[in-house]
Amino acid sequence: MAAAPTAHLQDRYWTVPIGRALVALVAAVIITFAADHSPQLGLVVFGGFAILSGIIVAVACFSTLPAGVLRTLFTISGLVSAILGILALLLQLGGLGWFLVLVSAWAALTGFIELYAGLRARRRHPAARDWLSMGALTAILALVFLVIPPDIAQHFTGPDGVARSLTSSVILVGIFGAYSAILCVYLAIGGFSLKWGTQKPAEAQQKVEGTA
Repeated sequence: MAAAPTAHLQDRYWTVPIGRALVALVAAVIITFAADHSPQLGLVVFGGFAILSGIIVAVACFSTLPAGVLRTLFTISGLVSAILGILALLLQLGGLGWFLVLVSAWAALTGFIELYAGLRARRRHPAARDWLSMGALTAILALVFLVIPPDIAQHFTGPDGVARSLTSSVILVGIFGAYSAILCVYLAIGGFSLKWGTQKPAEAQQKVEGTA
């Protein structure tokens, strides 16, 4: 009797990655077309991204995931994301240091939670592989932010004769934009795969094959 409601919830889960993909798309577009990759821009874009993504994850999990550990994990992840996003907006004038700290903390915490959820839900939820992949991608973002020095400042003259600078801010904000673009594509593919039924947990596939 419990299998039918659970399957119904899984059928609706595709809306969550699609919603997250749209948020990531907006973040990627803003950073891509912004001429100024300052820490303030990074904090504002990250703040909006984290708040909206957190709300989608935390709210949608109540209508797309059954009560239990997975719902709890994603509720925590959504709340953490929203809180760090709010801090980013409040500290948008705090400089590169806060951008590094907040993005690193967000990526480490939410990435680990999503990785753990994917491992826990293997063979039981069609989105488990996506959680593993996106969790790993987000965890890698945290590592990248931790290893890039915050004091990079290289000045050069472009082919057009205009003086330019390559700084840690330009690199890190650009990396976050690239991460958002990759995340958008992966979430969109995963979401539509769930909607069209091309992704099934291994246990479900085995049952179908066994009845064929």
